[in-house]
Parts: sequence; structure tokens; C-alpha cells
Amino acid sequence: MYVDEKNSTLAVEREDRKYYFCSTNCKLQFERPEKEIRNLRIALMVSWPLTIVVAILTYVLHLGFGNYVMLVLASIVQFYAGQRFYAGIADAIKNRSANMDALIAIGTSAAWTYSTVVTLFPAAFPAGGIYFDTSTIIISLILTGTYMQRLAESRASTAVSALIALQPKVAHRIDGGKVVDTTIEQIKKGDMLLVKPGDKIPTDSVVVEGESSVDESMITGESMPVTKRAGDKVMGGTINATSSLKIRAAKVGDDTALSQIVKIVQDAASSKVPIQKLADRVASYFVPVVVLVGILASLSWYFIGGVSVNVSILIFVSVLIIACPCALGIATPAALLVASSRAAKEGILVKSGESLQKASKINALVLDKTGTLTKGKPEITDIVAVSGYKEKEILQFAATAEMNSEHVIAKAIIAKVDKLGIKAEFPKKFTYKQGSGITALDRNDRKIVVGNRDLFDNEQIGSIERQLQGLESDGKTTLIIGVGNKIIGMIALADVLKEDSKKAINAFKSADYEIWLITGDNERVANATAKQLGISNVIPHAKPKDKMDKIAQLQREGKVVAMIGDGINDAPALTKADVGIAIGAGTDVALQAGSIVLIKNSIYDAFIAIRLGKKTMGKIRQNLFWAFAYNIVLIPIAAGALIPFFTVSIYNILPLLAAFAMAFSSVTVVSNSLLLERFKVS
Repeated sequence: MYVDEKNSTLAVEREDRKYYFCSTNCKLQFERPEKEIRNLRIALMVSWPLTIVVAILTYVLHLGFGNYVMLVLASIVQFYAGQRFYAGIADAIKNRSANMDALIAIGTSAAWTYSTVVTLFPAAFPAGGIYFDTSTIIISLILTGTYMQRLAESRASTAVSALIALQPKVAHRIDGGKVVDTTIEQIKKGDMLLVKPGDKIPTDSVVVEGESSVDESMITGESMPVTKRAGDKVMGGTINATSSLKIRAAKVGDDTALSQIVKIVQDAASSKVPIQKLADRVASYFVPVVVLVGILASLSWYFIGGVSVNVSILIFVSVLIIACPCALGIATPAALLVASSRAAKEGILVKSGESLQKASKINALVLDKTGTLTKGKPEITDIVAVSGYKEKEILQFAATAEMNSEHVIAKAIIAKVDKLGIKAEFPKKFTYKQGSGITALDRNDRKIVVGNRDLFDNEQIGSIERQLQGLESDGKTTLIIGVGNKIIGMIALADVLKEDSKKAINAFKSADYEIWLITGDNERVANATAKQLGISNVIPHAKPKDKMDKIAQLQREGKVVAMIGDGINDAPALTKADVGIAIGAGTDVALQAGSIVLIKNSIYDAFIAIRLGKKTMGKIRQNLFWAFAYNIVLIPIAAGALIPFFTVSIYNILPLLAAFAMAFSSVTVVSNSLLLERFKVS
């Protein structure tokens, strides 16, 4: 809820930043979220069973002693499960502003108090009317919505924990002539470390000795492993793929890239400004107006209209009962419940109603490439045969040379020959030249060379230069295949687009979204992907902070930004964006940081989620109209507008009229929300 910092008396300082709160409950959620969730869970376990019994006694079983049973049950719900709303009134008074807690507490208290008096002293109000169901249903429903919101918010800390878990626990420190295992916390700047193949690099360092491929995709988003040699920098948390490296620790503790990502996620989460929910803003005016109307109506009819004390009291209570926000209480959660259910059927997980509300306003989109628009792993896209050889022969020679390699490109070649049923044998021997390729000898003593330009002389390359440049200009990793001293062909690989990426981008462009492709890949690959999709705004070589900075810039320009990504490097941007949309097959960190998760790994589902958000907000606005229309029409009636026409006898039927109107308003809101089930995805 919106908080006026000048008047707020509830504040907490953390890491040199001051946070303000509208109520003690919100403050507790910030300081000890697990306790707040536990308290809500207990309150719900008490309120809903009792509420159901009250509803049955009200609408189904009309027992002679039913009012007394409802009095006991409703009192437990009112003053135990609903105690947080009374605390909210106290906070509202301290902060000099009315909030939703005050609206709920006053309305449900009026219903409970009037119903209690009618039950215990029926002669006091001959008009009768029991509203225990109103007070219990409102309290239970509001508590349920609050509980779901708190669960969604608690996932932010899980995202940070997942990031921290990426750092290895143990490092191999070179101490003199020995290798000693030590904890990460004991590593100091300048320590010499050994990183074995398959190990995570323990901290940001510089390579001193060795040459290896390092998988940096979880940090940078780069789809291909990067060759690291002496003098190159390596980042903590990335994976050493092929050979041992000796590295010297350059940054430790909070200075590492991974630690900075953790800090970015934390800062982005805490810097978000809470949206000013419509119900809260209206409540700040609605609550005092309703109370004032009730008091003025009661006193006016008593002193000027000449009605009895009983009738004047009944007028005051009637205003508060009719103003009780039954339809208002379910206007938003009813629509969100149906929308979330509809989204789940399409494989879209919406973590909070706030996500849908913000999704309805999106007009700019930031996209990751690897694993988001593309499949996240290289596949063979082209096989170019020269010197009279056939494509299958080129694949067979390449597979023979790569048979013993664990490189991601080798796996793509082996997968291709297996799919085509091509037989490839293990080589008699092979030599792996890091960063260049493989030289092998097959069973027939033929020399096979598979790799980049470094393995061939200029004269050999000259015969295929035009074709080679064409493949490379398309952003493809191209292997040259040689047998003996002759080049026989090329195999091009790329991180290919997902099947629905083009469809999704076209849909977003048709809806006039501003689209940015921001990726850790190099400029050639980034531009090639953007060209395929028709995206004109591209930023290559992007680090996690670069993505977040661009989102911040767009937000300063007045844009409402959605970020779609799947990697660890996307977590800060997912958190910073107005709406973070995580691809379901991505990392746990991205899934935790995202406010919407696409379970089916389809980026087109992001377009569906945003459309559903717009539709849902339309339904919520319609629901709020019905909820407020009910109050606007009936509050004057409750205040005595019909007395001149029907005398005070109108209060003999007014409770029935109020009950019918409240039921009609609620049914209208629920029925309107259920129409979201008809939402069409295409």
C-alpha cells in the first residue's frame, strides 16, 4: 500500500536505507517474512472452517438456535483471525491515513455488532437481519489474498540463496609444491589455485598456466564455451570444461562478479516502489466519508426528522453494514483467481496479481538470446561439401575426429551422425589443440583435421573463403574439415532459434512494443539473431548490470518494461523489470527472480501472459465499478433517503434489500470474473 513517508511512524533502517510501512503487518513481513506467513496460515486454518459453517447456517440450515451458534463462531473469526485489521486501524490513526484494514475492520465490526445485538436483544431492533456471514466471509477472503501475496514475495530470498549456492564450497590451493583443499572463505587475493576439468572456478581470477574451454553461459549468457589462456580473466562460478588451469585469485568475497550479481538482485528487489492499489487509495477517502455520512444521517434524522433513538441508531448501523466491502473485497481476488487458473492451463505460472496488473501496462520488452529466443545449445545448420565429397562423408570424418571430445560442438556432431545413422569409428590417435580444433588419424591412417582457420594455411583457406565468410557473417561457428592436405568441406553450427520465436516477435511488433535484444554473445552472433527476427535494437557483449541499466533507462523514459530471460545472468534484470518473465527450462535463479514463469519454455506464452494481464485488469475495473455502484446507490438509501416516501417503516425491509443487493453485487463480480475462462490464446 502507498505510504506517506512524512506521516509514517513505522520505519526500519537496513544497509543505510530507510523503509516505511503502512501497518505493523507490513513491517513484520519485511523484517520476519516467515513469521508473518506462519501467522496468516494459522489465521486461515481457523477462519475458513468457521466461515463455511456460518454460511451453511445462514443459507441452508435455518435452525432455531442457529443465531447463537453463528454468534460464537463469527466472534472467533472477527476477533482472532481478524485481529490484524484492528491493529491496522491503530496504525492508520498513528499514520493519519485510512487504509484497507480500517475499511474492513469498521465494516465487519458494524455487521458483527448489529448482528450480535439482534441475536441477544431481538426486541431492540424489530427489523432484524443477521450479517455474521458478511463479516466472516470478508475476513477469510482478504486473509487468503494476503497469504498468497506473502508467499510470492518470500520467493525473492530464495532467488538470492540460489545465486549464492552457485559458488563452489572448496578450492584447490597450491601451497608450495602441494595442492591443499580449502574453503572459499579462506582464499585470499593473490592465492594460486588449481582448477580441474569439470570444476567450478572458485573466485574471479587470472589464468597463470594452462589452456582450457570455460563455460561462462550462466554468468555472461555466451552460448559457446570460451577459450582461456595465460593472462585471461576467469569468473567465479563458471565451469572449467576441458583442461586443468592454474589461476591466481584476483577478487575475493564481496568483490567477485557473482557476489555483485547477488547484490544487484537484492538492491533491485528492495528498490521497487509498491504500486498504489486502487482499493487502498479509495479507502483513504471512502472510510471517513462513510463514517461521517452515518453519523450525520443518524443525528439529522433524530434532531431534525424526529425519529426515535432506535431508528437513528439503526440508520447509523445500516450505513456501515451496507458500506461493508463485500463485493469490493472479492472484486480483485476473484478476477485474479480465475486469470491465474486460466494461465496455468496454458503453462503460465503467475506468481502474484501485481504481476498481471503491471503486465497490462507493458510497452517495452527486453529479451535475452541464449535459451530464451534460441534453444541454448549449438546445432548443425549447414554442411558444405567441396572437392567432390558428399555431406555424409564430411560428417563421418568430422565425427571420427571428434569421437573422444567432450566439447559441446563435438556432442552436436555426434548427435547428428547418430540421428542420420552414419557409422563413425574411434580414431587411432588424436591431438587436441585448445581453441583451434582436432587433428586425428583414422583406421586407414588418413589424417583428419577439424577446426578453425588456425589449422589450415592461407592457400587452403583461399578456395573456400567466400563460402566461409558467408557462414560466419550469419553468426555461425564454422568448422573446416580437411583430409590429408585437402579441405573437403565445412560444418556450420549455431544456437538455433526456437520454433515459435519468430511468431512471438511478430506478435509483439504488431502490438507496437519497443523490443530490445540484449545478450552476452558477440556482436556478430547478436546481429545475426536480430536480423532473423527483425529486431532493430541490439546490445551485444552485455553483462548482467548492462541489462539492468538498460531497463532502468527505459523506465526513466516512462516505459513499463518486461524482461524475458532464463539464465543466472538474467536474474538482476528479471528483478529490476516491472515484470520479469522467466523461461521455464531456465535456471532456478531465473525462475525465482521472475514474477511470471513460462513452464512450456515457449516465448510466445509471454505474449499470451501480457494479453491475459490486460484482459484481467479490464475485468477488475468492471468488478470495482459494480462494487462501488452498489455502495453509491444503497448508502443514501441506508442513510434515510426513502423515509420521506415510505416513512421509517422502510427499515422493516431495508435489511432484506441490503442482503439482496450485496448478494447481487457479489454474484455479478464473480460471474464477470468467470468470463476470463473464455480467454482465447490466439
